[in-house]
Amino acid sequence: MHTEEIRIVIDRLGALVAEHYVFPEVGAEVANRLAAATAEGRYDDLEAPEQLAERVTADLQLGNGDKHLRLKFHPDGPPDETDPVAEEAHWRRFAERDAGGVTRVERLDGNVGLLEIRPMLYDPAHAGAALTAAMTLLASADALILDLRRCVGGSPDQVAFVCSHLFDAGEPIHLQDLVCPGDGTTRQFWTTSYVPGPRFGGTKPIWVLTSSATFSGGEELAYDLQQLKRAVVVGERTRGGAHPRQGFKLHDQLEATVPVVRSVNQISGTNWEGTGVVPDVDVPADEAFAEAYRRATVAAG
Repeated sequence: MHTEEIRIVIDRLGALVAEHYVFPEVGAEVANRLAAATAEGRYDDLEAPEQLAERVTADLQLGNGDKHLRLKFHPDGPPDETDPVAEEAHWRRFAERDAGGVTRVERLDGNVGLLEIRPMLYDPAHAGAALTAAMTLLASADALILDLRRCVGGSPDQVAFVCSHLFDAGEPIHLQDLVCPGDGTTRQFWTTSYVPGPRFGGTKPIWVLTSSATFSGGEELAYDLQQLKRAVVVGERTRGGAHPRQGFKLHDQLEATVPVVRSVNQISGTNWEGTGVVPDVDVPADEAFAEAYRRATVAAG
């Protein structure tokens, strides 16, 4: 990248943060910091887009620690979120490649079910069928281990869809809201009274595995189940990213990711931003499965 191209990217990034960031005063501060750094030539020597992304991301997160706020490098190019058709094709392609995020489904000895979701909780439009198939296999297990140790994001709608399988049919349960300070709107997320296959149900025990890599949508799923006392979280404190982001394509290989809404859990009244989800059973991530399985076999009888 040449100097003028870099400066155009940074100017556009600063404008987007100032306009859209979930905390307007912080967004203005970040935009001013980027402008000052650009004027000082801080980024002029970075010819490789991945180097620019790394340095700018460090500057974006300075003082606020928001891990969703970043300049992200995509070797194969970011999705163009201004083109709904292209964006839909992008995410459908990735969901198909990753089996809808349903990486592992297994019935373990002792009639314990295991469901691993990674790398993402893809939107139900792309991954609902995969999740339904997995839950059909696991519905009659006596206990469930939900492995989110390598789940690094995803759709709040898919979080709600997963949760819908883990409670009994009946009145929907309010999980969380996404509050947008920019326009004052709030979007609510609830479990559904109908799912297209069998439910695991709301009484059998669940253990959720986490790691220091669990992030964003993976954290939301763990946090919602923990707050509702529906699952025991086993593993490590998660990364701490609670504010969903919007992507903006700035370059053939660079995307601005800007948090635009604030998560509000209906039990805690807050979220896991900056703190992560604190496990109920604190063990190293590579020991979390063994610990959860030991507990599950005892519970399953």
